[in-house]
Amino acid sequence: MHAERGQHNMTMPVLPSFDLKRNYGRVAPEIREAVARVLESQHFILGPEVEALEAETAAYLGIANTVGCASGSDALLLAMMALGVGPGDEVITTPFSFFATASCITRLGARPVFADVEINSGNVSAESVRSKITPATRVILPVHLFGQMASVEEIAGMTKGKAIAIVEDCAQAFGASRTIDDQVKRAGSLGTIGCYSFFPTKNLGAYGDAGLVATGDESLAKRLRSLRVHGSGVQYFHDEVGLNSRLDAVQAAILRVRLRHLEEWNEERRLAAERYELLFAEKGLAEFVSAPVETDGNRHIYHQYVVRCSRRDELQRHMQEQGIVTRVYYPLSLHLQPCFSFLGYGEGECPVAEKLTSEVLALPMFPEILPEEQERVADAMKDFYDTRS
Repeated sequence: MHAERGQHNMTMPVLPSFDLKRNYGRVAPEIREAVARVLESQHFILGPEVEALEAETAAYLGIANTVGCASGSDALLLAMMALGVGPGDEVITTPFSFFATASCITRLGARPVFADVEINSGNVSAESVRSKITPATRVILPVHLFGQMASVEEIAGMTKGKAIAIVEDCAQAFGASRTIDDQVKRAGSLGTIGCYSFFPTKNLGAYGDAGLVATGDESLAKRLRSLRVHGSGVQYFHDEVGLNSRLDAVQAAILRVRLRHLEEWNEERRLAAERYELLFAEKGLAEFVSAPVETDGNRHIYHQYVVRCSRRDELQRHMQEQGIVTRVYYPLSLHLQPCFSFLGYGEGECPVAEKLTSEVLALPMFPEILPEEQERVADAMKDFYDTRS
């Protein structure tokens, strides 16, 4: 991706919200070698590179099976298909997420049921989930938002004795973990199925679209492998109608290189998050800006560094004028999106999610961000609040 550009009145360079070029520079020789290996093999779809990536990600996640696919959106759709979700079924999920979290449900004719979220993490509230369970509930779909896990074990406790699967949306959380009963569990390893996106800007990003599905259930893994190739177990014989959602070997080879560096990069993100919080305290911003909270038991990997702030839209315009790119994840909750109006939700039904949409701002965050760049961000925020308070 090219560097982001904003309209600003300074001679300082634009500070992007993420910088892929810096990261590529750290691994370029390894990436070139991996891509050359695929080009020499002339094996471009699935095959040995994808199988190797699946084995390596399964070992990393501590789960028996992973299945590569074409994107994170497809990972969610494949998970729902493998579980047999369809008309008449309800899937409880969060309204404070990317669109694909809900579209994978409606594509199959099922109904999304939106539970509200926690104010401190943005993750779905277990208590709100509990209140939404009905005899029609087939799946609960928590999202590990911005790089921090939701309380899957609490949700799992609600499904005991019920035919309800848990699908973890880990699109923003590959490498995040949670300590449960003194055991460290990776995002995606607690539910029935975990779904991952390797979009280029993710902590573990490909150089194009790519995704992954993880499960400890062998029969589900077999079905997922069939569904990603048009529902075919044996070539040209189709047990059901699946998708064309195969993972490219080039992307798998790139991801294998990047997986080796992921822990280091995630630690660098965590250090950058600590620096932001120290800067906010140093510059007296606590009255106006709430730093993200790492909830008990979690290891947050800061896919995004999202603050809550007063006068968000004005602040964002000010930051753009200073050449600092910020982003809003998300400006409109899913339950209020026009395409889901048929579900009948109105304003006020998920009040915490609606509050967050008016307050959240993602600041520049990537492993290579420099302390002086973070200071520039904090100074720009201080300047805004000092001149307008």
